[in-house]
Amino acid sequence: MSIFEYNGSALVAMVGKNCFAIASDRRLGVQLQTISTDFQRIFKIHDKLFLGLSGLGSDAQTLYQRLVFRHKLYQLREERVMKPETFASLVSAVLYEKRFGPYFCQPVIAGLGDDDKPFICTMDSIGAKELAKDFVVAGTASESLYGACESMFKPDMEHEELFETISQALLSSVDRDCLSGWGGHVYVVTPTEVTERILKGRMD
Repeated sequence: MSIFEYNGSALVAMVGKNCFAIASDRRLGVQLQTISTDFQRIFKIHDKLFLGLSGLGSDAQTLYQRLVFRHKLYQLREERVMKPETFASLVSAVLYEKRFGPYFCQPVIAGLGDDDKPFICTMDSIGAKELAKDFVVAGTASESLYGACESMFKPDMEHEELFETISQALLSSVDRDCLSGWGGHVYVVTPTEVTERILKGRMD
C-alpha cells in the first residue's frame, strides 16, 4: 500500500458561475481500520480561498500550518490577501523545497480571483501544478471521482445546483472506495457568502 493511501481520502473541487465548491470525505483510517469520522481535510485560507489536502493526515496538518504561516507573513508585508494563483505558486514552491523528502500530500486549491472568476488547481507531492476549467480531484477515491464528475458536471451552474452536483459526485464515488467515506464536508463559495454543509453517507 502506498503511503498516500495509508489514511484514505477523497477530495474534489468544482467550478460554477462566479462560484466554486470544494468537498471532502470525513474518514481518517489506518489502512482498513477507521480511527475518526470527522477528520478535517479542507481549510480556509481566507474568505475566497480554500485548500484541501489529501494524502497522509499528519503531513496534511503540518503543511497547512506552514502555509498559514507563509500567508500571514504575506498579509503583513503586502497588506492584502493572496490571490488564488499566487497561493497556488506558494504551495508549489513549499512542496518543491522538500522534493527529496516530500510531504505525502496532494493539495487541491480553490478560490475566487479577480472579477470573482473561479480558480481551481491540484498538484502532486512535489508541486507540479495541474490547472483545470471544470473540476479537479485527489485522494484514494480519485478514479471514481473522475468518472462521476465527468458525467455530472456542466458549465455555469448556479451555487445550489453546484452543491447538488458535487455532493452526488462525492457520495457516489466514496461508495466505490473502501478507504474513504463516512459522510462528506462541502463548502460552496460565492462572491458574497460561504456555505458549509455536512453530508451524511454510508457508515460502513
